[in-house]
Amino acid sequence: MNKHANLDTYEVGFDIPAKPGMDEADIQTPCLILDLDALERNVKKMGDYAKAHNMRHRAHGKMHKSVDVLKLQMELGGAVGVCCQKVSEAEVFARAGIKEILVSNQVRDPAKIDRLANMPKVSGGEVIVCVDDVDNVADLSAAAKKHGTELGVFVEIDCGAGRCGVTTTEAVVEIGKAVRDAENLTFRGIQAYQGAMQHMDSFSDRKAKLDAAIAQVEDAIAGLKAEGISCDLVSGGGTGSYYFESNSGVYNELQCGSYAFMDADYGRILDEDGNRIDAGEWENAFFILTSVMSHAKPDKAIVDAGLKAQSLDSGLPLIYGRDDVEYVKCSDEHGVVSDPKGVLKINEKLKLVPGHCDPTANIHDWYVGVRGGKVEVVWPVSARGKAY
Repeated sequence: MNKHANLDTYEVGFDIPAKPGMDEADIQTPCLILDLDALERNVKKMGDYAKAHNMRHRAHGKMHKSVDVLKLQMELGGAVGVCCQKVSEAEVFARAGIKEILVSNQVRDPAKIDRLANMPKVSGGEVIVCVDDVDNVADLSAAAKKHGTELGVFVEIDCGAGRCGVTTTEAVVEIGKAVRDAENLTFRGIQAYQGAMQHMDSFSDRKAKLDAAIAQVEDAIAGLKAEGISCDLVSGGGTGSYYFESNSGVYNELQCGSYAFMDADYGRILDEDGNRIDAGEWENAFFILTSVMSHAKPDKAIVDAGLKAQSLDSGLPLIYGRDDVEYVKCSDEHGVVSDPKGVLKINEKLKLVPGHCDPTANIHDWYVGVRGGKVEVVWPVSARGKAY
C-alpha cells in the first residue's frame, strides 16, 4: 500500500483531515474517505477480469486524479497505465514516472501541444493523444520533432457520445494516413469510447448502443487495413460497458474508472440479471464523511457537507448503510438530513455516497484511507484542479 511521505509537516484540522494511526471517529469533516478493503477488492476484480479476457486495462485517472490510487490499480489490478483528459492532468502522472499515458482527448492549443510533446522526456515512456481533425496532425508532428520525441496517436471515433471524434471510416483513414506519413508520430490505433450509454439503466439498452459502436469500429479497422495501416490498439469501455467491449473480438484495451470507487449514479444501472451493480458487481469504496453540527429542528439534522463538498450534477448523495435518515437538500456549507425519528446526535458521522465521484474528488485535497476503524493512509488528490 502506498504511503504518502512527509505527513508529519501537516497539522490535522488545518492542513489535513487525518493522519495514519488515528481512529476513524477522529477524522475531521467533511472529507473524502476510502474503504481500503472494498477499494482493493474492486481493483483486483477488474484486474482479474481483464486478464481472463486478454484485455489491457488503462485506468482512467480523471476519476480519482490520484497517483497513489493509480499505483494501486497497477500493482494490484494489473493496469498498464493511465488515461487523462487534460495535458496538466497527464503531466502529474508523467512526473510520477507512469510509463503509459493516454490523453484521451484532443489537444489543439499550441502551448498545450508543446507541453504534450515534451512529456515523453518527463515520463520516460509512451504518450498517446487522440486526434479527430487531420489539421491537428501537422502541429503534433512539428512539436514532437522540435522536442526530439515521439508521440503516439489514436484516431477518435464518435460512436454515439456526440462529443469529439469523427463519424466516418473515410475520416478515420484520412487521419490514419496523415499520421503514418508524419515525422515523429506513430499511429497506435483507435479510441472508441461510448460515453453516452454508460449510465443507461437497462443492460439491453446499453448493449444495443455498443453493438452499433462495435460495427462502426469494425468498418474503420477494415478501412485502415485496406490502406496497409495496422490498428494495434482499440481502446474504450467504461464501468457501464466493459463486458461488451471485452467480448466483442474488436476492442483490446479498456478505460474503466468509476468501478474502483463507485458512486450513486453508476450504482443505479442494472446488470444482465436486473440487479444494481453496486449490489453485487462493485462495492462502494468512496465516501464523503460528514458530521452532524445542528439538530435544532426535531425532524432534521444539519451536516457539514454541502455544495462545496460534492458535485450534484448526478443528484443528491445517498447515506450509506442507513434507511432511517435521508439527505434531502443542501446549500454551500450545509446539508439537510431528514431525521423523522430524531435518531441522529450532534457530532455523529455519516458516510455519503456522492452522485458523481469524478467531480467530487476534484473538490478535495486528500483521500483518507481507512481499514478496520483506523486511518491507514492519507493520499493527496494529486491532479486536483488540473483542468487545463
